[in-house]
Amino acid sequence: MFMRDKSLSYFKALLLGLLVQFGSASAMAGQADWTEFKQRFVLAEGRVVDVGNGGISHSEGQGVTMLLAAHYNDQKTFDRLWQWTQSALQVRKDRLLAWRWTTKQGVSDFNNATDGDLYVAWALLRAADKWHVPAYKKAAEAILNDVKRLLVKPSKWGPVILPGSAGFEKPAGQIVNLSYWIFPALNDFSRYAPDPVWDQLGESGVAIIRESHFGKWQLPTDWVQLGSKVTPAPGFPAQFGYDAVRVPFFLMWGKKANANLLAPFQAFWGYYQKTPYLPPTVSMENDAVAPYGAAPGILNIADLTCRYPAVAPRPDYPINTQDYYSATLLLLADMMVGEQAR
Repeated sequence: MFMRDKSLSYFKALLLGLLVQFGSASAMAGQADWTEFKQRFVLAEGRVVDVGNGGISHSEGQGVTMLLAAHYNDQKTFDRLWQWTQSALQVRKDRLLAWRWTTKQGVSDFNNATDGDLYVAWALLRAADKWHVPAYKKAAEAILNDVKRLLVKPSKWGPVILPGSAGFEKPAGQIVNLSYWIFPALNDFSRYAPDPVWDQLGESGVAIIRESHFGKWQLPTDWVQLGSKVTPAPGFPAQFGYDAVRVPFFLMWGKKANANLLAPFQAFWGYYQKTPYLPPTVSMENDAVAPYGAAPGILNIADLTCRYPAVAPRPDYPINTQDYYSATLLLLADMMVGEQAR
């Protein structure tokens, strides 16, 4: 018995050592990716440049990068990002953010983009918890109070999130973007800024996703209208594309996923994983797919979705070859995998 216990202790110690080594190697790789991301997309003043979108800056990019800075324990970069975001984008009469900024005009659209507001508030709450800075939490709460006041509206599915304060309430029904239901953020809002509405929004998002099945593959479109039923939104391309690819990802990260919810995404991506390329978009009108392959950020989400409920680290897609959007998807997926592994 003594020898058997000794052997078990040895193997437990060996396994623990391997896990520590793997965790250390993963952390080192993550820090290297974060350093590369900053060098490519973050300017000295704290402005995030979307190099794949004409070099503009937007509230989503600021918020996502603030979230990554908190994750990688980089408070110096976080503060630069937040200071630029406040001075350049938090210029409306409320505490929401103007969504678009260009070098020629400064703010070129004063409407907000709600996903950007949610990312910034989420990042501030996580940073407040990590670095014990009450001012971060106060700023997050101010944003979230205006989200609730101006952007959360009733519907037959429960409260819904308007994509912006202007332009999305139509006579035929509200227009929403399902990728703005950032389920892991809603979970953290319930934890750090408690209000029943965050859980209610989680429930309504799942309910609308359940009814957003269009075309051959029964996938959601990037934009949907909430009338008597859920339909593709008029005035927007009726496609499953660069926005909606985040829907299964946020379902998994926010622990809302199940086999039924993920089945359409797994069927579509599983089919194209066996073909020469996996397309980033598919039309819900004629089922035509893009004639080119998706970037690694989307390929990685497709792989995570098809593996569900298993979770695995991503393939070695170099950050230095990605545009802004693909790089953010890769690093956000690394965050999700790391959090679920813990």
